[in-house]
Amino acid sequence: MAAEPPPRDYANPILFADYSDPDVIRVGDDYIMVASTFHFSPGLPVLTSKDLVHWTIAGHALPRLPFGPAYDLPGPLDFDDSSARARLDPAMGHRYSAGVWAPSIRHHDGRFFIFFATPTDGIFMVSAEKPQGPWSSPVALVAQAGFEDPSPLWDDDGSAWLVHSKVGAGPLILRRMTPDGTRVLDAGTVIVEDPVNLPVLEGPKLLKRNGWYYIFAPYGGVEKGPQAVLRARDIRGPYEWRTVLAQGDTDVQAPHQGGYVETPSGEGWFAHFNSTGAYGRIVHLQPVRWIDDWPLIGEPVSATTGQPVATHRMPDVGRVHPPVYPQASDTFDTTTLGPQWEWNHNPVDTHWSLVARTGYLRLTAMYAPGFLAARNTLTQVHQGSASRTTVRLDVSALQDGERAGLAMLQVQPNWVGVARHDGVRHLVFASAGVETRGPRVDGTTVQLRQHVADQGVRYEYSLDDGRSFVALGEARPMRFSWWKGARPALFNWSTLDNSTARGHVDIDRVRVETLAPVRR
Repeated sequence: MAAEPPPRDYANPILFADYSDPDVIRVGDDYIMVASTFHFSPGLPVLTSKDLVHWTIAGHALPRLPFGPAYDLPGPLDFDDSSARARLDPAMGHRYSAGVWAPSIRHHDGRFFIFFATPTDGIFMVSAEKPQGPWSSPVALVAQAGFEDPSPLWDDDGSAWLVHSKVGAGPLILRRMTPDGTRVLDAGTVIVEDPVNLPVLEGPKLLKRNGWYYIFAPYGGVEKGPQAVLRARDIRGPYEWRTVLAQGDTDVQAPHQGGYVETPSGEGWFAHFNSTGAYGRIVHLQPVRWIDDWPLIGEPVSATTGQPVATHRMPDVGRVHPPVYPQASDTFDTTTLGPQWEWNHNPVDTHWSLVARTGYLRLTAMYAPGFLAARNTLTQVHQGSASRTTVRLDVSALQDGERAGLAMLQVQPNWVGVARHDGVRHLVFASAGVETRGPRVDGTTVQLRQHVADQGVRYEYSLDDGRSFVALGEARPMRFSWWKGARPALFNWSTLDNSTARGHVDIDRVRVETLAPVRR
């Protein structure tokens, strides 16, 4: 008989990337994860895995954010590139901080269902036969602002239910739902409200196990809160509760909000986020053991509560699978954008192209008063605690007033790029709205580079096709902004509102190198 393969361990975080508010399910041998995306479009990334540790991006369930014109970033903004404010004002022409909040994914009657809320628009559902889609258009179950974090349950008797919270975290509200998941049948009943013992209760995930109804829900806030589990024999309550995962003596100060899943062998696992400063809310995986029909998550520190594990044996999924990773680099050789890309708000499709020049992404400039107001800014989730991103651009078609380049999208953004004035192109470093001019660009192509480490970013450029790079500007701090981590971004916009000539930038390739990650 062949020897058993040696046990393998994994290290947390399993995804050092801002897949905030994750939820996860298993269907057959496949694991599917979704996460919140707020104002980014397309929304609702769908990730898949064979072993719960290694993930790749299958696509997005929401091609655009169709909830109103502010999702198109028409402006004006209530803050600018220099401002440190990051608040949402529903009357303004943007949806920074709004959009897709914490989703839940379930598989029922042969279909995948994702329920999510936007704080300014209501509670919605999309469905599909496969995680890759195509996904249905969003259906509004509750066309009313002020709700968050919906989670469904189809019960053994055929009834369907939806639990959710209110913006501001709490109370938890239960509603009857049609079995097809398209409508709620009542105004809802408050089933949990305990601001003293369970303050800032949010992110509920509803499930049934061994005749008990469970609600997995964090409390105490994004930065410091632990994870609670509530249970009842009746879905309407009353619910008793325990803290099942807390920081303990680890440096994971807020281990909470995620999804519970079981492997085919019956092992329990909890994928959750931890708030990690400017990197956003990154994903950890904890083992779950059940004691007297209560879950205990992580490494036990008491009879009822666990703390996060730094390393652990790999989940028992039946066999060892080769590792996969979220997509990042791109050469733009196809006619569709890779699944790693998301726009800052909905794009203007007439002003970007992958076919105007084969093998290039073309961004055509539109007017904006600053970077945060610029449309068609293309971003992706930052991967790892340290990275190097290099971009090659053809800037020959830029017009006066335009700037194009590589940025860190955040409150008080920073970027390096090429700007044209009076027919002359120069390199520019910008931070919090202040631009510093660098060398003249006489050639047609430049390479720009962004280094990330220790929650800071610095920039370099090359005018000799990458043979040598020169620093430009000073290192700047990264910032957690609008409930999201800082992100690398590609851009092109014009500072001239009355210009009739609009140029473009052609982006040849983006190379993302993830360097030494740091366990948090």
